Amino acid sequence: MVFDLSFYRGKRVFVTGHTGFKGSWLCKILKKAGAEVTGFSLHPPTAPSLFEAAGIEKDVLSVIGDVRDFAELKAAFDACKPEIVLHLAAQPIVRDSYKDPVYTYETNVMGTVNILECVRQSDCVKSFLNVTTDKVYLNREWEWGYREDEMLDGYDPYSNSKSCSELVTHSYKSSFFADERTVISTARAGNVIGGGDFANDRIIPDCVRAVANGTEMVIRNPHSTRPYQHVLEPLFAYLMIAAKQYEDSRFAGWYNVGPDDCDCFKTGELVTTFARHWGEGFSYKITAEANAPHEANFLKLDCSKLKTVFGWAPRWNLDTAIAKVVEWTKVYLAGGDVAACMDRQIEEFMGE
Repeated sequence: MVFDLSFYRGKRVFVTGHTGFKGSWLCKILKKAGAEVTGFSLHPPTAPSLFEAAGIEKDVLSVIGDVRDFAELKAAFDACKPEIVLHLAAQPIVRDSYKDPVYTYETNVMGTVNILECVRQSDCVKSFLNVTTDKVYLNREWEWGYREDEMLDGYDPYSNSKSCSELVTHSYKSSFFADERTVISTARAGNVIGGGDFANDRIIPDCVRAVANGTEMVIRNPHSTRPYQHVLEPLFAYLMIAAKQYEDSRFAGWYNVGPDDCDCFKTGELVTTFARHWGEGFSYKITAEANAPHEANFLKLDCSKLKTVFGWAPRWNLDTAIAKVVEWTKVYLAGGDVAACMDRQIEEFMGE
């Protein structure tokens, strides 16, 4: 069985970035667990958005604000008096970070400073988790996975800003929380897929848009290898880490969260798998993009620490994950109940 969510029943949880794709799924899980959730975030980053399509605002106390604004953030934080803080707020798109690096660093670095400062000035938080990315590592394009003790030095402004977010967290932990009154970890997750991701410049959302618009999907970099996983995989891992360190400070640390090697797919393979599950009505082509910004060709994680410490293991392989994306998308495009579809998928994930 997957991690028991009953731990969260009645717990006060503060989630930054709750209007995003991962944040919306996280709020749905916490609602099912019986947690008292306050979310703090900008308005949904896409239109359409999972947050609005699934009615997540009904599941949480939703506060619209900017993590760069410390006073605004602290007011919402103090009103919540959280026991657990899950920090997901970020500017998460590599290409957007090239277009606006200042905003990316302000959000991803100072946003982390601000939420940690809220925690530092409080006496209610027992467990804090900063969600970063597999891209925090200095990517040498190795064929083996990166471990938690590898050098942090992301290449592009997004990746580098998340490396900085890690370092900020490490500094606050050493400087202000050595007494472990608040237990702190970071989680570095690989690429996620799932129903309701409408982000720009991501491969599965691009497939969904092509289907919805009746257009041909364009693959710009078919040979890039990435560790893909269903969004429920890292979210349940985050909740497990935050809960376990709440109960025992020895579980605090830095954790990679990713799929097994068999689910490190090339982009082109991911699209052909989507096409197989979708059936008729989806087509694609491969094209080279001139003057494209740098993106890593190969990146995967070594998740043996998470497996050893917690006995954790991925539950859905990539084929199943893509099938779940297709299922959600077909419900959405037919005008069905996507929130109910999310609930079913969460229950299936927990029960398998």
